Amino acid sequence: MASGALPARTAPLPQWWRRLPAAPRPAAAAAAATVLLVCVPTGEKDVTAAVHVTPADLASLLLVALTAADLLRGRARLERTVCLLFGAVVCAAAAATLASIDPQASTTGFVRLVQIFVLVPAAVACALRTRRDRRLVLGAFVAAALVEGAVGAQQYLTRTGASYAGQPVRAVGTFGALDIMAMSTVVSFGLLAALALALGERGPGGRPALRRALYAAAALLTFPLAVSFSRGSWIACAAAVAVLMLRADARLALRCAVIGAAAAVVLVGGLGLGASGVAERLGSIGSVQAAPDQSVSDRYDLWATAGRIWQDHPATGAGPKAFQQLRDGHAPLRLSSGSDAEDATIGFQREPLLSPHNMYFLVLSEQGLLGITAYAALFLALLTGCLRRVRGGALAALALLVWILVDFLYADIGGTTTVLTSVVLGLAARAAFPGPADPEAR
Repeated sequence: MASGALPARTAPLPQWWRRLPAAPRPAAAAAAATVLLVCVPTGEKDVTAAVHVTPADLASLLLVALTAADLLRGRARLERTVCLLFGAVVCAAAAATLASIDPQASTTGFVRLVQIFVLVPAAVACALRTRRDRRLVLGAFVAAALVEGAVGAQQYLTRTGASYAGQPVRAVGTFGALDIMAMSTVVSFGLLAALALALGERGPGGRPALRRALYAAAALLTFPLAVSFSRGSWIACAAAVAVLMLRADARLALRCAVIGAAAAVVLVGGLGLGASGVAERLGSIGSVQAAPDQSVSDRYDLWATAGRIWQDHPATGAGPKAFQQLRDGHAPLRLSSGSDAEDATIGFQREPLLSPHNMYFLVLSEQGLLGITAYAALFLALLTGCLRRVRGGALAALALLVWILVDFLYADIGGTTTVLTSVVLGLAARAAFPGPADPEAR
């Protein structure tokens, strides 16, 4: 450079360029991709197969690999309490596998349990280090729900869904009749995420336009959830919304309850959207004790079957995936051979009942007292930790976790959306045990 010459000056970036968000970190992007890829149709599967690998599962494995690399480089860390909770689940599953009636068959179950309840949740907890990371994943929940909700609403309105009461009107989204709960699960998660994010936009610093858009998204998702005809998802969603609203603002919760009741009267009573089917399905919730239908009666029998299996293997259970092997020897004679599934793609099929349709009974029968203690410690620690915090993503994590814990009363893991349970547990672990460096820690 010549003497006295001034150094070249770089032109400043345009204002619009500086307003663009930075690219998300790879691990956070992988967590969001895990949620979004649940929507990819995988075709109808053999539900009796030992292993089902979906695009979302592959994305979750990529997330685990990226997080492991960050841990090895010291770029991420997991709180000691979370490590102990997840470690207890691994130890319980390992003990159940070693003591299993069929260790070879239980090995695949052990791997799946570790993936769903340990590896992926731990990876999500490590990956979502900032508020922006958490918003990215919660936004993915909302986007996936809007996609599935649109497909499900179209199925109901055009009568191209799965069979319900002899009519092809049940909304199942891209999942098909063999995964009947999947769409309602995705829509429920998206509705709760949208509502929690909207509540987070109240007050100083909030963005009114975004808040209104999120409230609108939550309202739109109520229709596909209704025409999924899934009583379990309705109950879980109602419980989660109640906890979310009461934790955020009790007075707002009361106002929203009144508005929601009025909207239901207008949509169902006035416009007749899903009136007969939804009203009939709602009415059946109150009769599950006095006059249960066949699906409810089968659940009761499956729970009793799980209890009998546990009595034979009280400490460590019969082993992962052992329920389906021992079911017939412990079930009452009135138990159905399977549940009916029908749509335009698969025709009519009988889907075998391979689990007790209750996560707590499943753990008790297959992993015994050791397993149920480990899972109870994990769930209670996450729940109480989320209840203590109301900032940032903690509200969303609380609502999603409540949905899962209520849903586990009459459902268990299985199907395409199982990996979403892992993401929710990871969100809850990050919210419940944020660590001193987390900006949302108190």
